[in-house]
Amino acid sequence: MKIVITGATGFVANVLVDKLLQENHQVYAIVREHSNTSSISKEAQLFVDKGDSTALNSFFEEVQPDGVVHLASLFLAQHNSEDIDSLINSNILFGTRLLEAASKSKTRWFVNTGTFWQHYDDEDYNPVNLYAATKQAFDVMAKFYYETQNIDFVTLKLNDTFGEGDTRKKVFNLWRSLAESGESLGMSPGEQIIDISYIENIIDAYMQLIENISSDTEHSYNGKSFAVKADERMSLKELAKVYEKATGSTLNIVWGERPYRDREVMSPWTQGVVVPGWKQQVSLEDAISRVIKN
Repeated sequence: MKIVITGATGFVANVLVDKLLQENHQVYAIVREHSNTSSISKEAQLFVDKGDSTALNSFFEEVQPDGVVHLASLFLAQHNSEDIDSLINSNILFGTRLLEAASKSKTRWFVNTGTFWQHYDDEDYNPVNLYAATKQAFDVMAKFYYETQNIDFVTLKLNDTFGEGDTRKKVFNLWRSLAESGESLGMSPGEQIIDISYIENIIDAYMQLIENISSDTEHSYNGKSFAVKADERMSLKELAKVYEKATGSTLNIVWGERPYRDREVMSPWTQGVVVPGWKQQVSLEDAISRVIKN
């Protein structure tokens, strides 16, 4: 298939591009002007979006893609007033422009990426932060397109992610530096339940969802959302023990030295339905060991 993907300079989308190419799909990555595209496979064709909707529409008309996988977003755990324009432009406006271009070019399906943080306190909708609110707002905008245009829209919601090549300042990278330095680190009391998924499991979920929606002649996926949920959910304290076992290291963590954040997610979303046909293949401990070895 011809597949347009966004966010390809990011961790998850970058790996997904490689997987799609391995499966002999034609990949077209939409990137922002001045983006560092060195990590994107040279086999992917790039389109630089400068905010010109006419140019974006022309690109879709020329390519005539089968589908879109939308992973681009601006994530901010906490925002400042000056961040509002960027959040709306990245998480609502850009996606809406994509849907407009996709609809005009008769693109058949659109896989969106959402977040567990749209479901604070396990509610149907309660945003942890403004970032999560913008993700929900895009879902609302999308309903116009999938109800009135001939395009199937589905959302895959993710929580924490990790894997080889991940350079983000996430918990496992933090703990790896801590183990190497031997220094101490103050953290929260550590009772919050963590749902964190390995990149290979996440990519499997995207590939399964793409297969499902591209062959869905009954349009039964249209407007639905699914989740990637880890088989092993545990407290942050327990996760630290699993990390120590998998890596053979010792973490000098001072639990309770820092308070919980405002609207700390103490228990991740439980109501999400996993993608039909998908299940976690790599256990958490094995995944941690793989990352450290590689």
